[in-house]
Amino acid sequence: MAHIPDGVLSGPVLAVGAAVTLAGCAYALKRLEPERIPQVSILSAVFFVASLVHVPVGPSSVHLILNGLTGVALGWAAFPAILVALLLQAVLFGFGGVVVLGVNVMTMAVPAVLCGLLFETVRRRWGHHPRIPALAAGVCGALGVLLTALAVALSLAFSGAEFRPAATLIVVSHLPVMIVEAVFTAAAIGLVLRVKPGILDRSDGLVAAGAVK
Repeated sequence: MAHIPDGVLSGPVLAVGAAVTLAGCAYALKRLEPERIPQVSILSAVFFVASLVHVPVGPSSVHLILNGLTGVALGWAAFPAILVALLLQAVLFGFGGVVVLGVNVMTMAVPAVLCGLLFETVRRRWGHHPRIPALAAGVCGALGVLLTALAVALSLAFSGAEFRPAATLIVVSHLPVMIVEAVFTAAAIGLVLRVKPGILDRSDGLVAAGAVK
């Protein structure tokens, strides 16, 4: 699972996670347009529900993350969206923890923002092609899972040598999730691009509203 529980990580790792999350949320909220708040709320809810969908992997299971989709749709606003979802998951279902909340947000929101920037770059250059942006969204869906798994693995590895076998298992077990999320993200963003592409335009990234026709 991508959620790290309390009592596992070292102090320095917790401090880095808290600092990155605070900085990311502050930057995002400063640039968040009021009319986009409902969109952020909806994606936060989707992210929250995704954790309830589990994919069997051998004797265990992993859950969907959808941070690639969240980053493509929200950009930097993925930080507060993921923060709210993870906080509710920790309080209501015991997924992760409150002390480790900053690290859990960092490991999911940073890849989300990177995926958002990648998608915007592709959309700006090849937005006139009907399929390339949707394919790029699919790549972002898989990339978001991969980067999150690697970030979680590194967080565990830096917290103690005894966690390194678990860190390797986390990366391997999330490979099937990458495929599922790639297909889902490509289909979802492809539909949005056909029906109402304007909702993907935002002022905090590379694509300005109305720049892509």
